[in-house]
Amino acid sequence: MRALWLPLLVALMFDPQLCRAQSTSSEAARTTIGGQWFLSYRVGETGGEGLSGFTVDRGYIVIRHRLTEHLSGRITPDVSVDREGDGEGDLEMRLKYAYVDYAFADLGFFTDPHVEFGLVHRPWLDYEEHLAYYRVQGTMFLERNDIFNSGDYGATLFALLGGEMDDEYRERVNPQYPGRYGSFAVGLYNGGGYHGIERNKNKTLEGRLTLRPLPDVMPGLQFSYQGVYGRGNQVDTPDWTVSLLFASWESEHLVLTGQRYWGNGNFKGTAVDSAGKALPQDGFSLFTELRLGYPHLSLIARYDFFDEYPDGDGGGSKRLIVGVAYHIEGHSKLLLDYDVESRDGFETAESRLLKFGVEFNF
Repeated sequence: MRALWLPLLVALMFDPQLCRAQSTSSEAARTTIGGQWFLSYRVGETGGEGLSGFTVDRGYIVIRHRLTEHLSGRITPDVSVDREGDGEGDLEMRLKYAYVDYAFADLGFFTDPHVEFGLVHRPWLDYEEHLAYYRVQGTMFLERNDIFNSGDYGATLFALLGGEMDDEYRERVNPQYPGRYGSFAVGLYNGGGYHGIERNKNKTLEGRLTLRPLPDVMPGLQFSYQGVYGRGNQVDTPDWTVSLLFASWESEHLVLTGQRYWGNGNFKGTAVDSAGKALPQDGFSLFTELRLGYPHLSLIARYDFFDEYPDGDGGGSKRLIVGVAYHIEGHSKLLLDYDVESRDGFETAESRLLKFGVEFNF
């Protein structure tokens, strides 16, 4: 797989003859190639061991093509460091997305409805990552705690609610998910994620509903609910349920988000007790971005609390992240952050990492 994909992608990116041929073709207007990668240096300690090193955290090549007015497709190879097995330490390539997208005409209150089929976006993480544009720091709260990840094999229906926000809001605050009264996404999936082999015949139902109640008075205020009902990706199919309440506020200079999660098990089917029964879990996360000297400089802070044994005496895991970002162009940025995690108190933290990260996005 890697041997086939990597030369092709390098050729697409750097061969001038291919680029010229594409630019002179009528297909060029319907085909786009983009990329996003995260590079970092981190120093500190985790699990009682010292850590210091440069790494490629993640790399994506995004290829899109519009076949007709309504039908388009996307394929996104995903490069990451292999953390296990004979290839440990190698850069491995897999697919994160590979889908066709059919766009329907607006239907009453539903604006820009479209459906993805194949290896698709799940309803939640793409939405959250377009509120907190700091994937360069690491994964979002629920993904970091192994509740689910961003993509899966299946189908997802998306739509905005009640038209779109005006051009000024989309240009100055956020162009993504700009439904005047909110948006929704719902889908059916294998459940094991984009890099999980399907281990049972169960399918997982997932959905997100986002409401923007006061688009004229408080346009940046939104409330969301995310729900999941299914089974963990194991042969013995332990339960997996998710309920998530989420509130966000966006303006040109400030972003605030807060979320409260509770559920049973996880998408891998590994959050179980000795009898194989899904464990109850809960937690919350708070995030803020203060944009100073906008659009170039930002301060960020995030606090996570996750309890995988809320009925026990474990006390849960606490994480604090603070950082300063310099925005270069678009979503390309530099980020210096400090990440500390502990089960007892931050003075006795199990993990302390200082990280310098680079996001290159085009």
